[in-house]
Amino acid sequence: MPLQNVVLKSVNRDDVSRIRHWLADDEISESWFGRYAYGDPAHLGYHPDRMEKASEADWQRVFDNPEHRIMSVYTTDDEHIGEIHIAIEESLADGQLSILVGRKDLWHHGYGTAAAKASLELAFNEYGLYRVWVDIPEYNEAARHMFSHLGFVHEGTLRKSRPHEGARFDSVVMGILGAEYSNRAEGLDTEVHTV
Repeated sequence: MPLQNVVLKSVNRDDVSRIRHWLADDEISESWFGRYAYGDPAHLGYHPDRMEKASEADWQRVFDNPEHRIMSVYTTDDEHIGEIHIAIEESLADGQLSILVGRKDLWHHGYGTAAAKASLELAFNEYGLYRVWVDIPEYNEAARHMFSHLGFVHEGTLRKSRPHEGARFDSVVMGILGAEYSNRAEGLDTEVHTV
């Protein structure tokens, strides 16, 4: 797989419209946060359908929130392909990372890994977090493999926490500490760009 690079940018309204469109696809929404019990695609941090027309004050309340760092993922050719979200628990210096690549034609091409590396760089070197963790449904083997490759370790299992296709599945919690990331960073060869 070729090494990809991505650029993390502030979210704009066109990005939110694309996120809403992508999440209408069941396969994409299930790879992100899944669906709420009432069926709508879940998105922690904001509701894409509401944010498209949000006031400037509401927009800033969401995207300037230090507890929810949300950024758009762009290719180096300036094409919007996804979003990252780091939900920060400041008192613990802890953050839950979520990554969405909304373009299914780009899945398994290294963009999720590039977005994860850029997110870790931000989390540890800019936000000063001590630990970053992910919650991955057991059926998303590609994500589990990717995070394991990046140095995340299995920390626990949440039993039957994920509804999916009429059944419930376990999810795994995987985490990496800042010191572990620093020790591996030399081997995580990528360029990190934020705008």
